Amino acid sequence: MTDISLWHAVGRNRRDRPALAADIDADLAIIGGGFAGLSTALHAAERGVSVVVLEAEIIAWGATGRNAGFVVPNFAKMDPDNINAALGAERGERLNTFVAGSGELVFDLIKRHSIECSAQQSGWIQPAHSAAAFAKVKSRAGQWAKRGRPAVILDECEIETTTGAKGYSGGWTDRSGGLLNPVEYARGLADAAEAAGARIFERSPVTTIARQADGYRLATTNGSVRAGKVFIATNAYGQAPKPELAKTYFPLKVFQIATEPLPREIRERLLPGNQCVSDTRRNLFTFRFDADNRLISGGMHIFGPGADERVPRTIHRRLKELLELADIPPIAYSWSGMAAVEPDFLPHLVDLGPGLIAGFACNGRGIAPTTAMGNVLADWATGADPDSLPIPFAPPQQIPLHGMMKHAPNMLLPWSMLRDKLDESGA
Repeated sequence: MTDISLWHAVGRNRRDRPALAADIDADLAIIGGGFAGLSTALHAAERGVSVVVLEAEIIAWGATGRNAGFVVPNFAKMDPDNINAALGAERGERLNTFVAGSGELVFDLIKRHSIECSAQQSGWIQPAHSAAAFAKVKSRAGQWAKRGRPAVILDECEIETTTGAKGYSGGWTDRSGGLLNPVEYARGLADAAEAAGARIFERSPVTTIARQADGYRLATTNGSVRAGKVFIATNAYGQAPKPELAKTYFPLKVFQIATEPLPREIRERLLPGNQCVSDTRRNLFTFRFDADNRLISGGMHIFGPGADERVPRTIHRRLKELLELADIPPIAYSWSGMAAVEPDFLPHLVDLGPGLIAGFACNGRGIAPTTAMGNVLADWATGADPDSLPIPFAPPQQIPLHGMMKHAPNMLLPWSMLRDKLDESGA
């Protein structure tokens, strides 16, 4: 297990940015140099807002640089009709519209700012691991199609042809999704934000956030920022200035691997259209290829010693079994990252006081909704009432018994794996 991801290892466009070493002023201060923070910086700076971004490490160091690079413009667990039932039709449809256009937003930004990140709007595919799961995804695809989305149901034969994987009952695809190199994408967003006037500082962890009459003062080791508004965009990383945030989500450690490049004849069988895949299993199975034909997949782990060595081997073995790869190439890179999962699996804006917001939009769908969150928060930075935004906005909602419940995703993994097997057997 390495401390950096494949994307950091192969990245070409890395350039150092200075640490904050002075006391400066801004309209908007952003904590965190990932997708959400950088997208907010870009969109706000383009609207004339004075923006400062403070990153504790380097751009894309956290979850942004440790995911699989999937662009998925929908929700991990909730379907549009469920969201309307939970939030009401008006607010629900606003949130549905927000996420539905998030894929197009990502690829439009890439095109508009000439970001070189191996991006392909080739589509995202969700195969169904059982007949019951297929019934659910047909309903899901139908709900998105009614809202004008490029959602297409695929039968058993079409899924096998499209993915190269056997044994699925069918599935669906959202053709506005796709894939990219997440580190290069984040670096491109940072370059575009700076070109629009934003100032970005690396290796500048925020130690305190102090309320002042005209906004806030953010202190770092060697400097400070005075800003009228503050956006905390650290997701599951770095909540030190506001520790109460850590109890509002489930921290989920996710492992990823990338194999050595596959032989051409095998590569041509799997994902000939170069889409990305995440299926309906509770113990999620994902796969895609990078620009050099490395096969990439991820997974969770059950508690126990040696996970950093054990889990990558398990993911590798699963790829071999589910994709029928007798001679699968060895692991070339393995890494892990922390995701923030909300109890309702929806994006959230957290009200921490006048002009102080934290944002959580991942829930296993990092790139698209966090990029879209930045566009929304630029509205807030230019005067919009946060209650008018499409993302739910409320004070911190701490999870009861968080000290124990935060381990639930990992503790429940064996039960999830058993339920997946029962589904597949039709029991």
